Amino acid sequence: MTTVIHHNPACGTSRNVLAAIRATGTEPVIIEYLKTGWTRPQLLALFAAAGITPRDALRTYKTNAADLGLPEASDDTILDAMVTDPVLVNRPIVCTPRGVALCRPSETVLKVLEIQPNGPLLKEDGTPLFG
Repeated sequence: MTTVIHHNPACGTSRNVLAAIRATGTEPVIIEYLKTGWTRPQLLALFAAAGITPRDALRTYKTNAADLGLPEASDDTILDAMVTDPVLVNRPIVCTPRGVALCRPSETVLKVLEIQPNGPLLKEDGTPLFG
């Protein structure tokens, strides 16, 4: 199985996770979900595999989630909104043979990587990604 990252290149956390994956010597399949969008079955499968709910994956920062009432909405309503507006899904989501994870904070990616990156690896802000 290939490593897949659902990525937003404008997001620093997503770029940090992508760098960590590449530091393992792996080139992942990159899905720019803001361009491709989401389907309801796709989101349900990703969330189930990651052990999270739509509410757990809801991005409220720099989105209109609050204006839409999504923080208090049902999971079905949140999913519908995520399909309509892909930016409402927090990112990045990484899929590997070891599992699926919403990698926020970026260090979360380490638990699903088959090979750990060689360090030191720094985030864009200069802080260490790990150990």
